[in-house]
Amino acid sequence: MNDHRAIGWDEAAWLNPPLEARTDAEGLLVTTRDRSDFWRTTSYGFVRDDGHALLAPFPGFPGTGTGPGSGSGAVEVTFVADFDTLYDQAGLMIRVDAATWIKAGVEMSDGVPHLGAVVTHGRSDWSLAPVPEWKGREVTVRASRDGDAVTIRARCDAEPWRMVRLAPLAPEAEASAGPFCCSPERAGLRVRFTRFVQGPADASLHGDVEG
Repeated sequence: MNDHRAIGWDEAAWLNPPLEARTDAEGLLVTTRDRSDFWRTTSYGFVRDDGHALLAPFPGFPGTGTGPGSGSGAVEVTFVADFDTLYDQAGLMIRVDAATWIKAGVEMSDGVPHLGAVVTHGRSDWSLAPVPEWKGREVTVRASRDGDAVTIRARCDAEPWRMVRLAPLAPEAEASAGPFCCSPERAGLRVRFTRFVQGPADASLHGDVEG
């Protein structure tokens, strides 16, 4: 993402402030509250909307605007965390409202870190793929919005990007995006976010991604 703009931690606003969030020379260190989560209904039968997300307008890159039908753009979030409890999770959230959102990143499941996404339009779905080799390493999640779609990619350190999800999002939807984390089974997950940037959308679904 060579043509990018860093988003200051103080430029974004918290949806559900965490137990603690402090900045230092290395980024933003976040500590989750007890049993925080984002989920709607499917299979589990409950609605949870108390996870932590630090959100800025998306698309918000200069020239794209921020209102309905505002065009295209991309956002990236980089983080590192030692996940050790079931459902510990962190990554990137795109949010329109309480019933319309996408979260993507790394989540602890069956004792192994997984790369995955939840897409919610009234009800949530969930997709996962194990990435045990990503444990304790720096992960970047990228969302590129163009037209009626959001393309989610992720990578560990400087490795090649992996395709995670192609999800629908109405072109006229006014959305925000940024880092998120939660810990549905406990309190005290600590996540260090080291990067939060916006830039141009991907040139194509299958083309090279800058950055």
